[in-house]
Amino acid sequence: MQINRKNAVLSVVVLLAGCTAVKPSTTASTVTAAANLIANLMPFSDTTGGVATYTTAGQIDETTAFFQPLGTNQRTCATCHQAGQGMSINADTSAALFTSTSGTDPLFTAIDGANCPTAPTGDTTSHSLILTKGLIRIPVELPAGTQFTLTVLSDPYGCALDIDPANGREIVSIYRRPLPTTSLSYLSDVMWDTRETIAPLNTASTLSASLTTDLTSQMLNAVSTHEQGTTAPTAAQIAAILALQQSLYTAQATDTAAGSLSTNGATGGSSNLAAVNYYPGINDAFGADPTGKPFTAGIFNLYNGWQNSTNPQQASIARGQGIFDTAPMQITAVRGINDNTALGSPANLRGTCGTCHDTPNVGNHSLPLPLDTGATRLAATETNAQILAGLAQITAPTLPIYQITGCKNATGQPITYTTTDPGTALFTGLCADVNRVKVPILRGLAARAPYFHNGAANDLTELVNFYNARFQMNLNAAQKTDLINFLNAL
Repeated sequence: MQINRKNAVLSVVVLLAGCTAVKPSTTASTVTAAANLIANLMPFSDTTGGVATYTTAGQIDETTAFFQPLGTNQRTCATCHQAGQGMSINADTSAALFTSTSGTDPLFTAIDGANCPTAPTGDTTSHSLILTKGLIRIPVELPAGTQFTLTVLSDPYGCALDIDPANGREIVSIYRRPLPTTSLSYLSDVMWDTRETIAPLNTASTLSASLTTDLTSQMLNAVSTHEQGTTAPTAAQIAAILALQQSLYTAQATDTAAGSLSTNGATGGSSNLAAVNYYPGINDAFGADPTGKPFTAGIFNLYNGWQNSTNPQQASIARGQGIFDTAPMQITAVRGINDNTALGSPANLRGTCGTCHDTPNVGNHSLPLPLDTGATRLAATETNAQILAGLAQITAPTLPIYQITGCKNATGQPITYTTTDPGTALFTGLCADVNRVKVPILRGLAARAPYFHNGAANDLTELVNFYNARFQMNLNAAQKTDLINFLNAL
């Protein structure tokens, strides 16, 4: 199946292919491109304005290997990481695509585009997770020497756990949102659970080479699994895909009420994002910036020029930026911070949004630090009041429920984890990594709902309400609106 990519994905090497893209906005810009080319800064409408991707190559050539099927199921690299959806996919567009194609688009191939790999084509019930939450099934094989025992408490779809016949290891089904495959030069980890970060992305002198190594590994694994490939891409195909994926930067370009996000003193938009100064550890919140510079909570300065704007939406976005940078949080019970002996295991850390999202004008963590904020916990088994308060604000999907035993807490007492996604622990096999996932880049949020790696926040309202309750931010209704407007402008 060949898909018209003029209005489609600028994906980068990760999961799937075959989606029909959102049409570009006809009002945000007059950018045009020749056949088989996607013009630089091509605008695409989203829920609050328009998103655009900047490429250092000047344009996207749709005849390259990135847009060609490399496996056996008609997917390409360019599929569910779409330009009109923040280089990911959103659930609403996936549902519309399913309807328009009767579920035959390659996105819905049962291997991972359905709740289980035996799902019949066109059946909405067996594709419910991708249609309602934009979730892709990821089968993860537990490594040898895993420290814990994993059992299934609930298996709503019938494929939560399988056994690899070759080695007898358990294969666990988890369901995650496709990460946006753009702005990759700012990554400190590749996948949600740190898979594919086989060469660490924590040193400036080796960053470029390590990123190439990691993305190559990711590409090869994606072709063999998600595209069901039987032969590896050629050296020329690999080089072409790497060149494309490392040239892309995606951000919100316009806001319906505020206008262009890069005028009148504002520096939003993807071309400005591409110019961000970055090195691993920049502005590290815990004092590990390799230059010795201290952390500053002023993560974003994109909309400083709008602080006194007479446009109400521009002024709201600027206020929201200030809330992100300065509103205090009580950071408690976050695995990776409050139990981290390297950080002094602080029981209660007074921080801000930037404590975790510390990369200036990008918003991920500038050094590897997977965290567990509680979004995959279950209210029925959770005892922490702050986590319960956060969970009450979001709409978690129905997922398999796993119990992990054999671990101990900081005092040496046995501890049991109940979760829908054990996170990085599935990859490392370590008790210390249970439920922890990486802190993602925040740019281009408006186009790629739902949020969190499990899609538990349907929109940015639910996301902000989660953090407000989870970390006792005590924001009022007006402040929450301002913060949402700012996040939509990223």
